Amino acid sequence: MDKVFSVIDGQQEAMIDFQTRLTAIQALSPENGGKGELARARWIQSWLDQHNFPPVEYINAPDPRADEQIRPNMILRVPGENRSKTVWVMAHLDTVPPGDLKLWESDPYKVIVKEGKIIGRGVEDNQQGILCPIFALRALMECKIPLAYDVGIMLVADEETGSHYGIDYVLSQKKDLVRSDDLVIVPDAGNPDGSTIEVAEKSILWCRFAISGKQVHASTPHQGINAHRAAARLAVILDEELHRAFSAKDSMFDPPESTFEPTKHDANVENINTIPGEEIFYFDCRVLPQYSLSAVEELIKKAMARVEKDTGVKIEVTYPNRAEAAPPTSPDSEVVKILSRAIKMVKGVDAQPIGIGGGTVAALFRRRGIPAAVWSTIDDMAHAPNEYCKIKNLLSDTKVFAAVFSGKDL
Repeated sequence: MDKVFSVIDGQQEAMIDFQTRLTAIQALSPENGGKGELARARWIQSWLDQHNFPPVEYINAPDPRADEQIRPNMILRVPGENRSKTVWVMAHLDTVPPGDLKLWESDPYKVIVKEGKIIGRGVEDNQQGILCPIFALRALMECKIPLAYDVGIMLVADEETGSHYGIDYVLSQKKDLVRSDDLVIVPDAGNPDGSTIEVAEKSILWCRFAISGKQVHASTPHQGINAHRAAARLAVILDEELHRAFSAKDSMFDPPESTFEPTKHDANVENINTIPGEEIFYFDCRVLPQYSLSAVEELIKKAMARVEKDTGVKIEVTYPNRAEAAPPTSPDSEVVKILSRAIKMVKGVDAQPIGIGGGTVAALFRRRGIPAAVWSTIDDMAHAPNEYCKIKNLLSDTKVFAAVFSGKDL
């Protein structure tokens, strides 16, 4: 692999150019005020054509809000020596908006290269994930190194706003595209030295509590029902009882326990001397897979009933996001073993399988019985102002993908 790695090292300027041109093409979902990912997909298509890649298949999701009313999903496949399975890498075309421009030190859509970093919106999330497997294939093709198995690269739309028009659409339309014995890598999360492979996720439960009391002047509290006090009481009860009831720890996860966090709070009254009659607040719950979300919801309902009885308020709860944890990918699965060996060969580190509290699109594969591993080498700058990726990480991750695709010395 020394020749391939040398070729990859020589691609540094081409990688910077790829990132620069991709960053300049905005790819925001309609929910985020954009027109989708079509312009970006067409630029990638032209780049692939210029570098003699095989034809790309498109599985376009209809969306009347987007350019030409479609959300593009690109499927690039390169045949290997063994056609029995495919090594898939899935990355996403869309990015999030830059946010508060005052927090940026430069134009988020004009790449700056500084101190070994490429700075711009989307360079880490998820353009690094797009670039590395493509440049790995390019290096292997240049060196005429055969692929161990077929390699497939999926570049999909809509990851940032739910994946309805992206990988979820692709897998529902092409049910036989990815098979249970295929290997799936999602380069969309990681850590600074590339030593973690995400194989499991917690269940997610977002709770919206709406408390109804009676609004009155603050000098006559006996005439009203203070929704704010009831909400505070409920938040404290939930914080204590949820943590107590679901207290198990699993060292695979970071943090190892379930988390139950009060987060957002909607505005109530505008002035200090009014007791609010309406109150809305939220909890974000990340629950270890050993617990069912129905058990969490049952405890929540009992706590609500107690607060209603004690205070006289009425409480309604809705769940804006509810997702039971997908079955985990086994740490002994082929995809984890091959990826771990490639990481060891390139980076010299022993990769550790981990679980996370956040949700990734890997869950969509796992729910279909397809093992998927989430991995990359990043400083976790996704969605942040002055987002960057490190050039050295582009090079090393590209080498890891080249090792995985070739199967050499693994």
